Amino acid sequence: MSDITDPPSAFATLLGYELTDWREGFARYEMDITDKLGNRQGIPHGGVHATLIDSAMGISGCWTGDAELRMTSLTLSLNVQYIGKAQGSRLICEAHLTGGGRSIYYAEATLTDDLGTLVAKGTGVFKRRQA
Repeated sequence: MSDITDPPSAFATLLGYELTDWREGFARYEMDITDKLGNRQGIPHGGVHATLIDSAMGISGCWTGDAELRMTSLTLSLNVQYIGKAQGSRLICEAHLTGGGRSIYYAEATLTDDLGTLVAKGTGVFKRRQA
């Protein structure tokens, strides 16, 4: 994928998260916090956090700069640290490519709410694949 206007995956559409920024080595996803995302305590489920972190880190290493040359990724390892409770109305996940080679790469991400509360962090290892 090399174009922010590519349609989202079916899973992204189901959960309601969207790619709001994407460039070489960086990606940002955002989503509104809704009741359907809540756990038993009424806060966003940890799986929502992990999904945003995984998705943002995965696509952060797939920028090609050419809409005709599309890349996807496969998650090889994902680590999530749950830090705080979202206070706002929107989750924002920013991911950065941190290293790697031609096919395997490393990334890290932070998940905050729209008030700036740090909710979670993540690191991961990914494998690039041609679409």
